[in-house]
Amino acid sequence: MGKIILWILVALLGLCLLYVLFLTVCALLVDPQKEYEHDSPFYRRLLYGAPACCIRLLHIHIHVDGMEKLPKDGRFLLVCNHRSNFDPILTWQVMKERNLAFVSKAENFQIPIFGRIIRRCCFMAIDRENPRNALLTIEKAAKLIASDEVSIGIYPEGTRSKECVLLPFHNGVFKIAQKANVPIVVCTIQNTRQIFRNVTHLKPTDVELHLVDVIPAENLKGKTTVDIGNQVYEMMIGDLGESFRAEEA
Repeated sequence: MGKIILWILVALLGLCLLYVLFLTVCALLVDPQKEYEHDSPFYRRLLYGAPACCIRLLHIHIHVDGMEKLPKDGRFLLVCNHRSNFDPILTWQVMKERNLAFVSKAENFQIPIFGRIIRRCCFMAIDRENPRNALLTIEKAAKLIASDEVSIGIYPEGTRSKECVLLPFHNGVFKIAQKANVPIVVCTIQNTRQIFRNVTHLKPTDVELHLVDVIPAENLKGKTTVDIGNQVYEMMIGDLGESFRAEEA
């Protein structure tokens, strides 16, 4: 019996190594300098496969509320608060039928294997230090939505909040929805910062992902991005609670 178990473990390890090798080869076929204009169904499957296994192995339980509010068809701009690197992974897994592509910091595209896969799925890096470059990314995101390639996910706080507080928004990102003439899907996520801590203690993690509401495209017309940002901020606070309000917001 002991030998059988050992062989099973060796076989599983071999399969894992083959899978990593396969992902590596696929990633090497992606040009790390190119900005892709078309989503790849093949790389989408790769994007969804590995994280799904990790979610199970890490015992992450995602509790979703409000998905009935999601537009039945058509593209949208998804906005959410940001607590952990797990946030986009869990969100795109929940909404994988909608082909989300996130606007992310440039460092994420340097992650081995994974960085190239997200690039091939039309994820975009944004230059937070250069407003002109950031505007080019916003225009590209709007174009991808308008061409029906992907829906776009953004974190208007611009960085992860390390405390239980909703940071002030970078309101320029709401131009994506206005330029593409699509609705804004407002979400909140909680408890993702506990994942690593719970794993070290062999504990499962319950994550709350709420679809708070949807702002129709027609309601965005004629509004400034500051007005939109204030509306989205209050919607998120309404779900997260007043304790999440930043003093300077």
